Formats: sequence, C-alpha cells, structure tokens
Amino acid sequence: MNPIVLITGASSGFGKATAEKFAAGGFGLILTGRRKERLDDLKIDLQSKYLVEVHVAGLDVRDREVVFEFIQKLPEEWKNISILVNNAGLALGRDYFDEASLDDWETMIDTNINGLLYVSKAILPLMTLRKQGHIINIGSTAGKEVYEKGNIYCASKFAVNAISEAMRIDLLRHHIKVTCINPGASDTEFSNVRFKGNDQLASKVYEGYKPLVASDIAEVIFFCATVPPHVCINELTMTSLAQANSFYLHKDF
Repeated sequence: MNPIVLITGASSGFGKATAEKFAAGGFGLILTGRRKERLDDLKIDLQSKYLVEVHVAGLDVRDREVVFEFIQKLPEEWKNISILVNNAGLALGRDYFDEASLDDWETMIDTNINGLLYVSKAILPLMTLRKQGHIINIGSTAGKEVYEKGNIYCASKFAVNAISEAMRIDLLRHHIKVTCINPGASDTEFSNVRFKGNDQLASKVYEGYKPLVASDIAEVIFFCATVPPHVCINELTMTSLAQANSFYLHKDF
C-alpha cells in the first residue's frame, strides 16, 4: 500500500480538502469524523477519481476509549501510518468571558485539546516503532493573539501550539516530525458551527474581503508533508492578503 495519512475531522472543511489533496498525491487515506455518511460519500468519490485506498470511520475524538480502540483494531495493512493530520476542532460561541457557556468551553477543550492528545497518543506507538512519522496539528492565528470574546477558543489553540512544541522536543529522539499550521480567517463551516447554525451571522464574518478557503490550507499541509525527509516545517502561520493577524483585517465594501 502507498504511504498512509490519517486525517481527523475529514467530513468537511480543511479535513475534506486535505483528503482530496493527499488522494490526488496517491496516498492511502484513513478518514475519521462524526458524520459517517459524509465520509462514506467522500470515500466513494476519492476512490473513483484517484484509484486510492480509503478507510473511513465514524469517530468522536473526545472519546478516549473509542479512539484507542479504533487505532488498536485497525487492520494490519492500515497501521503503517506515515502522517497524522490532527484537524478535528471547532469554536463555539463568541461571548464575553463572564457570559460564555461552560458547555461550549468544555466542548472546545475536549475537542481541540483532548481529542488531539488522544489521537496522537494512540498513533505514536506505530510511529516510534518505525522511528518515522509526521504529526501535523492544525492551530490558528487565535493561538497567537487573544481577541475579544475569543477566550477559551484562543486558549485551546494556544495549547495546540504549546503541545506541538512539546511533541517536537520529546519525539526528536524518534525522528518524528511535528508541524503546527495556524490558519487565519477561512470560509468553511467554521463560523456556522461557531454561531450554532445562524447562517446570516456566519456569512457576515467574510463580507468585504477574500478569506482563505479550505483548499488553501490543504495545499500548505501537503507541502509540509512532502518536503525532503531531513526537513521539518516546525510552524507556519497563514492568512489571506486582507488579514495581518487576529486583530487587523482590511475590508473593502
């Protein structure tokens, strides 16, 4: 089998676009997400277009036992995972700290931090055994600067950056690459999820400028994963031309 990449949160957005990019590159794919029916459709599409092997599973990265059981029960031919893309993540709500929902906070922490830890910890024995592998964590510009009403989402992405640094140091002896990619404003389902289905509010986030799209992030992920073996892109922050950082955005109305 060709080199295998495992992508979490692959049913839409960055994850789906990344799956398409790696499929075009001839990689075998393990795709996980909570919306299994979308993954089944994606599997059929990618196998038909690119003639690659695809394994899909409905998986909630927040469930530690389910994550470890899934990795342990992978068929032997699928355990030779070369690349892990920790993409599953979300923002919920945009509220002042004192007015925010504890449930939203816990969901973000459990998904953005714990989910990343569970999947990484479950897969690492397969990589350390071979002394080879690449973990790509999806952070955010929100992990670089805290903005108003960003509170726990920002904190979770700061954690992704810190965890990535810790991984890179501790896994150095195993020759495992660790990359953290921090995208800025991107037109995906992100804002629809954040604003809990309020499409009108979500669409206003991207008015007046051209944001990143999912395929932009997929291109960068693929680039980082395919540089020469002795090269590691440690961290990369990317925004659209209209965005300087979490604070400065130029809109032309």
